[in-house]
Amino acid sequence: MAPSLLGGFTKSLAMTVLSEIGDKTFFAAAILAMRHPRKLVLAGCLSALIVMTALSASLGWAAPNLISRKWTHHVTTLLFFVFGIWSLWEGFKEDGDSEELAEVEAELDAAFKSNKGESKNKSKANDDTKKQQRPFLMQFFSPIFIKAFSITFFGEWGDKSQIATIGLAADENPFGVVLGGIIAQAFCTTAAVLGGKSLASQISEKMVELSSGVLFLLFGIMSLLSGPEGEL
Repeated sequence: MAPSLLGGFTKSLAMTVLSEIGDKTFFAAAILAMRHPRKLVLAGCLSALIVMTALSASLGWAAPNLISRKWTHHVTTLLFFVFGIWSLWEGFKEDGDSEELAEVEAELDAAFKSNKGESKNKSKANDDTKKQQRPFLMQFFSPIFIKAFSITFFGEWGDKSQIATIGLAADENPFGVVLGGIIAQAFCTTAAVLGGKSLASQISEKMVELSSGVLFLLFGIMSLLSGPEGEL
C-alpha cells in the first residue's frame, strides 16, 4: 500500500512547525524584518524555505529508487529516534535564556556594521554605473531579498529539519510532505516577520526542543510499529 497523502502532510506539518519555531532562521527572519521592509524579508525567507523543502523532499523521494524501501524505512526510523534523543538532550541542557536569538542578532549586527562601513568608503557613482557593477542576480532582485534568501537557505542547509524532511519524504508521500512543509514554513516565517524580536524573545527554546524531541520519538515509534509499506 502506497504511503498516504494525509499521513505525509500531517507529519510534515507538525514536524516543521516544531522544528522551525525558535530555529536560527526563525530568529534571523524576525531581526531582518525589524531593519528592512517586511514584504521583501518575508518573500526572501519564504522562497528559500520553499526551495529547501522541495529539494529535500525530492532527495527523499529519489532514495527508495536507489535503495530498497525496506532500508529507507529503517534509516528513517533510526533518524527519528536519533533526532528525538538529540532534541531532548538539547532541551534539558537549555537554561531558559534565548541564547540563539542573541547569537543570531550579534552575527547580523556585525554583518550590518561591516556593510555600512564599506558603503561609506565607496565613492558615489551615477545610477547607470552602479547598475552595471551589480552582480547579475541583483539586477533583477532586491539586495534585501537576496540577503534574506541566502541567510535562510544556507542556515537551513544540513539542519536537523532538512535531514528529517528527506527521511520523511523517503517513507511517506512526498507530495504530502512538501505541502505540509510549505504551509508550516509559511506560518512560522510570517509569524517571525510580523512578530519581530518581541515575539522571538518570548519563545522558550527549551520547550520547543523538548516538544520536538517528543514528536520525533513518537514518529520513530509509529515508524517502528509500521512496516516499510506503511501498514501497522
